[in-house]
Amino acid sequence: MTTVPTDEAAEPAAGWAPTWALGRAVLLTGVLLIAAVLLGRVDLVVLATPFALGTAYALRRRPTAAPQLEILADDGHLVEGGAMAATVSVGNPDTVSYDVAVVRARVSPWLRVERVGFGGAGLDVRRSGADRPFVTAIPTGRAVDLELSGTARRWGRHPIGPAGARVAAADGLLVSRAVITDPVRMRVYPETEQFEAVEAMPRAAGLVGAHHSRRPGEGGELAGVRVFGPGDRLRRIDWRVSLRARQLHVAATLSDRDAEVVVLLDVLAEAGRSGGVKGAASVLDTTVRAAAAIAEHYLHRGDRVAMLEYGPAARRLRPATGRRQYLTVLEWLLDVRAEASPHEPYDQVFGPQVLSADALVVVLTPLLDERSAQMLARLARGGRFVVAVDTLPTDLAPPGERGWAPVAFRLWRLDRDTMIAQLREHGVPVVRWAGAGSLDQVLRDVARLATAPRVGAR
Repeated sequence: MTTVPTDEAAEPAAGWAPTWALGRAVLLTGVLLIAAVLLGRVDLVVLATPFALGTAYALRRRPTAAPQLEILADDGHLVEGGAMAATVSVGNPDTVSYDVAVVRARVSPWLRVERVGFGGAGLDVRRSGADRPFVTAIPTGRAVDLELSGTARRWGRHPIGPAGARVAAADGLLVSRAVITDPVRMRVYPETEQFEAVEAMPRAAGLVGAHHSRRPGEGGELAGVRVFGPGDRLRRIDWRVSLRARQLHVAATLSDRDAEVVVLLDVLAEAGRSGGVKGAASVLDTTVRAAAAIAEHYLHRGDRVAMLEYGPAARRLRPATGRRQYLTVLEWLLDVRAEASPHEPYDQVFGPQVLSADALVVVLTPLLDERSAQMLARLARGGRFVVAVDTLPTDLAPPGERGWAPVAFRLWRLDRDTMIAQLREHGVPVVRWAGAGSLDQVLRDVARLATAPRVGAR
């Protein structure tokens, strides 16, 4: 659980102020007593006595401590579309009961609060909204929890709060100063789309793994039969071929090796409108969800996966394997932001210390910036194995909504199609992300190119 206590340093000193009810009671009592003296009427004194005694009785025990307020949010592995839960706890550290406590909390629009309640008594707030004030009473030395439950609609770090509370005591004659807490950010991980790529990697680089490399070694993939030589194991002898050729022959195999996959996220531009997990997807939504799916697939196969941003920050996640790396990838993706930049982050992307020569580079890009196409062409000319995944939404807003003329919008589409065709001429396969099997055909083509002989430049 994540807890944010009240920031007492940022708030004024604990104090109580009189309410309008106390002012009216004192004013009415004073007016009646003055009128009784001036007019010489005893009945006005009798009439003012209940107001004076009631006010004095209510103020016999004045509160001194301000209420305590904190936000508690479930810090588990919450995936977009899952159920979220948070609690705003209001405590009474004083020796006097709080007659009324008014609590209000602001919640991110991507966290849809559907039910709110005090102590298990829930209220459906789908229509009225979760930022409305809620009222309760708090006994001495107790705390009351405002429970918020609903659905997380989109990945990211979404704030719950700030929350505020004001309480009234002494039969409503005194009210506390407002107590406000800082917001808590709830982590919502992207939904992992079902993704499978059954094709072999273009070039396996590690020592052990699930992919069949082109190098001979101890593996399960048969590479052929050859004459027995020094160092060959006896269990590799193919007796059928040896008897027929009257010479010892052994079965040659290919070594099983792991691969390094670099998922490069183009964050130079954003397009489309995000509608949450069940709605339309923007470029950033498709990019983050596809990156999570690709990472999960290859990490499950035992490969090494690295993350890299193509943008102003050029953030990088070093390659690693295992479930810990998968959780680190999800945490890393929560901070992905689209930001345009006039500078070209070439030095951070193309260095040999960042991209291995044997790595498969999967570039998730909407191809909205000309520098993105130049980056892909440069990777291809450098001998990298590159796959470009088009993340531009198919249902992009019509030209009228974007402020473009229809003719200009069609010209922009044609120019983008020409850019994609030029990338394919440079040997960069471009495929649109479509979930399961999106990269199978592309990886097959890349693997075929990897096995072809290369012409060295003189």
